[in-house]
Amino acid sequence: MGEKIYNKLVRDKIPQIVKQDNKVPFTHVATEQEVKPLLLQKLIEELEEFKATPNEEELADILEVIEGIASAFNFELDKVLKIKAKKKEERGGFNDRIVLEYVID
Repeated sequence: MGEKIYNKLVRDKIPQIVKQDNKVPFTHVATEQEVKPLLLQKLIEELEEFKATPNEEELADILEVIEGIASAFNFELDKVLKIKAKKKEERGGFNDRIVLEYVID
């Protein structure tokens, strides 16, 4: 019987899933101060997974973490989406795939 150390934020039902595999999870509930850096670390992890395997499932994981970040930082997701829409209207999105190479002044 071995021990694998994770020390990372996981989805809420992961301990139950681990138990169903006849393993024993050791967990704790992150404090408000602890959860913010853990969520940011999780976002990087999910971005790396998406980079390695770009698909809808990995993108969904990124969105789930973003929702968690919004909650942890007490941001209203509706407000964030309104800001996003305003910025897109004013500055555009990324659909045209424009790469700014350099600017001469």
